[in-house]
Amino acid sequence: MEKFIELVKVRRSMRKFTEEKITAEEQRQLMRAALMAPSSKGLHSYAFKVVENVQQLEALSKAKDRGGEFLAGAPLGIVVMADPAVSDVWVEDASVAATHLLLQAEDMGLGACWIQIRERKDEEGRDAEENVRQLLGIDPSLRVLCIIGVGHKGMERKPQNEDKLAWDKVQSDTMIF
Repeated sequence: MEKFIELVKVRRSMRKFTEEKITAEEQRQLMRAALMAPSSKGLHSYAFKVVENVQQLEALSKAKDRGGEFLAGAPLGIVVMADPAVSDVWVEDASVAATHLLLQAEDMGLGACWIQIRERKDEEGRDAEENVRQLLGIDPSLRVLCIIGVGHKGMERKPQNEDKLAWDKVQSDTMIF
């Protein structure tokens, strides 16, 4: 992308993917962008688990009650975690890293979508974070923020409609929006 505003305009949540796998080089590019994410005091409290295993992706798609079903059809899932013992703003650190992943995927022509895990439950009321930890053998010291499903786009999405921007949400003493 030549300009950042064009990238954010075309980046949309993608929940349908082709069967094409994500190559090792594409995974490396995605993870490089995530690892470049800024963090509080440069502590990099975030951590990631890359999942390609079809059975694991299927199980992860049910880790929470609703909204994660599409992960079963994704060729790649990236679990975004962080260590609260490293930083008290681990949620923010991990969120910025997840955003880097989403934007990098779009810049590469891939589709991606965030699946919220933190503070969510599955259909039986069990903690979604604990479900993900158990499924993947994640250290209990790490908190699971989300899973990013990534794949080659299986559908078209229109860019953001700038006519629908909520300018009333912007407050300024010097500018009128």
